[in-house]
Amino acid sequence: MTKLSININKVATIRNARGSNTPNVVKFALDCERLGAQGITVHPRPDERHIRYADVYDLKPVLTEEFNIEGNPVPKFIELVKEIRPAQVTLVPDAEDAITSNAGWDTIRHADFLRKVVADFKSCGIRVSLFVDPIPEMVRKAAELGADRVELYTEPYATHYPEGPEKAIEPYVKAAEVARECGLGLNAGHDLSLENLAFFHKNIPWCDEVSIGHALISDALYLGIEETIRQYLACLKD
Repeated sequence: MTKLSININKVATIRNARGSNTPNVVKFALDCERLGAQGITVHPRPDERHIRYADVYDLKPVLTEEFNIEGNPVPKFIELVKEIRPAQVTLVPDAEDAITSNAGWDTIRHADFLRKVVADFKSCGIRVSLFVDPIPEMVRKAAELGADRVELYTEPYATHYPEGPEKAIEPYVKAAEVARECGLGLNAGHDLSLENLAFFHKNIPWCDEVSIGHALISDALYLGIEETIRQYLACLKD
């Protein structure tokens, strides 16, 4: 079964716009769990423009489903994750000024750095996932570096899906098969939505987890969060 992890960054963005605690990020995360989400994802960035480091500390003791912290492993991020010890850390190579993640790791070029960071987190009992493009060589190298999982960067899939779903999914199926051959767990995320998620799951049913934030929160403006979560979970049914 593919788990749904909800990225709550956008909820924090709305809160931060007014400088108050509305909407309450912790309450929203707990409501998502109550309504069926099997995980909560946050991506704290150095400028704290959405999720703040303080939010991560507030969330850790109350969440009952898997907690996934995403981010670029700069020293402050590494310190945070090692102190919180979530179920999973997803390492993403985004620049400090990036609006959103826009590429996966070159696991070959950054092998020495990633090998040390992966080992450091794993020594703390944290599952490590590397955010990668759907390129078999990058997936194989992630396995060599000791990662537990890879998360496939799905923005290109979402972009090309309207033009032709079969062509859009092809490189992802190949990368996913390589991950399975290498014994890696498999996650996916970025721009997955109610439009394209069911097709992705149908073609890669062994995906362990999808992390979805922007599209899901946007859908909730129209459908409400309970109905939105219901529909996303329906896309992931075998």
